[in-house]
Amino acid sequence: MLFDYVNVLVFASVGFAFVIVNTIVGSLIRPKRATDQGLEVYECGEETIGDTWVQFDIRYYTVALIYVIFAVEITFLFPWAMVLTEAYAIEAIGYWALAKGLLFITILLFGLAAVWIKGDLEWILTYSGPEYVPTQARLRPPVPTVDALTEEPDDAGEGESEDTDEAA
Repeated sequence: MLFDYVNVLVFASVGFAFVIVNTIVGSLIRPKRATDQGLEVYECGEETIGDTWVQFDIRYYTVALIYVIFAVEITFLFPWAMVLTEAYAIEAIGYWALAKGLLFITILLFGLAAVWIKGDLEWILTYSGPEYVPTQARLRPPVPTVDALTEEPDDAGEGESEDTDEAA
């Protein structure tokens, strides 16, 4: 009994040593970066525009997850469809295999209906909350435009004419 624990300890220590040795040897062998160019965010070869920490809508993730789930479940239907004709040759299995396949498809349809009713497949949703303002934009003062810099204030001329009218 104690020998089994020793085996686990030996394998765990060899695995831990393997990771440590590879980390050390890898840091010595791998090439060093001369510039920070490789640390930039990659956007299909284009220059990065704006902040790279963009908040994506959760619907992209939800639709992608639903797609993966249904794609995996459809792959389960291919073997079932391939052996279904052979299963009909055996009376005890034929209708039972058909019933299981139809039950599986029914469960998929209920899942699709639930996602559809919940509204996770709709791309255009109305949002009634406040407009999102990034943290950095809230901290930065507004940048004056060219028009605001070239305009002359109207208040300077009006103040002088009011004083002369009162004196008269």
